[in-house]
Amino acid sequence: MKLFIILLSGALLVGIIAMLVFVYVIQNVEQPDYQVVLQDGDFELRDYPPLVVAEVSGSGSRQQSLSSGFGPLARYIFAKERGGERIAMTAPVQQRALAADEKIAMTAPVTQTPTNDGSWTVQFIMPAEYELEDLPSPGNQQVRLDQIPARRVAAVRFSGRTNDQAIAEQQARLEAWMAERGLEPRGEPIYAYYNDPFTPGPLRRNEVMFEVSSP
Repeated sequence: MKLFIILLSGALLVGIIAMLVFVYVIQNVEQPDYQVVLQDGDFELRDYPPLVVAEVSGSGSRQQSLSSGFGPLARYIFAKERGGERIAMTAPVQQRALAADEKIAMTAPVTQTPTNDGSWTVQFIMPAEYELEDLPSPGNQQVRLDQIPARRVAAVRFSGRTNDQAIAEQQARLEAWMAERGLEPRGEPIYAYYNDPFTPGPLRRNEVMFEVSSP
């Protein structure tokens, strides 16, 4: 019994520490300053300002794409393949499937609907202090710099691990919510990951998003 109490106390302590780390990281990593237009439980309609991003495109499974795209982007912001200062990490890391015309234009081999192989773009959002022209040039030709125009986005937030089944279920929920409100998606879904791989599933923040037409 004493051993059980010790193990239980240890588990609770680990859980408290994990929660504190989670809160610290979420509060201290910059995120896009969007405006909430409508909130309905875990669904939101948001207006985003223009966002400057570094991105990598390629083909493969969703998870392969995310892993393959993360490396070049991390080396870019941490100045491993270029000169100049480091760029602060932000959240979330974004991933979206490429439209047909984008696949034709894609030339950098890197990295699907949630269950099929396909073509993807993985994006790091740059801190708000940077304009596109302020960013250092990438030292890796896989990395591109771009600016996403201001847009309205429908999003659903969920916790847990982002396996293909979970993403597909949340995407279906979001599509149903949008249909009920007459919101038409523009383009492919966007998957947003806010946490590092070591954050426990219940503490994770994930989102599926669609750009929608403004009224």
